[in-house]
Amino acid sequence: MDLRSENPFWLLKNGLLNTYPSLEENIDCEVLVIGAGITGALCGWHLAQAGLDVVLVDRRHAGFGSTSASTALLQYEIDTPLYELSELIGEKNAVKSYLMCLDAIYKIKDIAEQLGDDTFCLKPSFQYSSFKKDEETTEQEYKIRKKHGFKADLLGRDDIKKMFGFESANGLYSEDGAQVDPFHLTYKLLDAITKKGGRVYDSTSVTTLTTGGKSAELMTERGKKIKAKHVVIAAGYESQRYLQEEVEILKSSYVIVSEPFVPVKEFWHENALIWETAHPYLYMRTTDDHRILVGGLDDDFYNPKKRDAALNKKSRQLHEKFMKLFPGSVFKTDFSWAGTFTETKDGLPYIGQVNYLPNCWFALGFGGNGITFSLIAAEMITEAIVKNKANIPPFFGFDR
Repeated sequence: MDLRSENPFWLLKNGLLNTYPSLEENIDCEVLVIGAGITGALCGWHLAQAGLDVVLVDRRHAGFGSTSASTALLQYEIDTPLYELSELIGEKNAVKSYLMCLDAIYKIKDIAEQLGDDTFCLKPSFQYSSFKKDEETTEQEYKIRKKHGFKADLLGRDDIKKMFGFESANGLYSEDGAQVDPFHLTYKLLDAITKKGGRVYDSTSVTTLTTGGKSAELMTERGKKIKAKHVVIAAGYESQRYLQEEVEILKSSYVIVSEPFVPVKEFWHENALIWETAHPYLYMRTTDDHRILVGGLDDDFYNPKKRDAALNKKSRQLHEKFMKLFPGSVFKTDFSWAGTFTETKDGLPYIGQVNYLPNCWFALGFGGNGITFSLIAAEMITEAIVKNKANIPPFFGFDR
């Protein structure tokens, strides 16, 4: 798949942080992870930490797919509001999924600190009501979060103007959120995996996967064989090729990043993550080199040529939307890109197994919570492989 346009910010900012060879021989391992982006890297890291012999393969250079185009807002709020999700899967399960995402933010923090990744930063999160009709549902969301102990405040018009500088009738302010450079963290994880004895192969495309018995066999496009006891499929949106069920709702999204602001300042209250109730939603964050990132204006299609052709127009529209919120800002677009992303029917990930692919596990952290979902998948799959017993909630399953 063509997952993104040229020149995503993180790739240009970091450059090629490390190089890995392509696979040129037949190999055996305990666990093969297909995909070396942020999801595969988190899975591989957890598996390696558990003492397993891990191999990661990626058809591109590591992290060059969706990871390099991710905007990496780390939130416990799922794309489906808690009150809506409660109606879909029950309040107890909905709250559990939110709490798992909250916990994942701080586990990623611990991993980043352990690996010396200084791009991770805790940030509050603020979701404002886009329209008059959203005020009531924002209050409804606030009530159910407070009921279950989430740290959230309902801000009114005056507080929003004072703290963020723009107009909205109300909004939800959450203390728990974070941001990271996903490309940088991916390479820190891969480095740690190799130091534990794991192996990483770039430019290695799997063409066939055969499962059964006590192991799986895979062939690469260069005719090399990989034999593994377990396979973790963490290939993002390209994972659909292994599934009989249609789980992906493919979309196109657009992002702009400003020039650095000098002198450095706090753009709004604690440079919080900002997003809105509209769907698709506009979202904003800052970067560690004092830029503002603005994304959104999603389209309901997967068509790379059409997506990339729309980038200039979408960039102007994103700029206009930002300036409407912050009319006094001197925002000059420095980078822009478009990318493919996936939603699911309920905003939740797909984690676990399907009955027609024994020995295989899926880590599909789709939606706006892709990185936190990936952390959850990495933990659950590692535990299942090590203990030979899965403890994955049914609301993450493929038959839900």
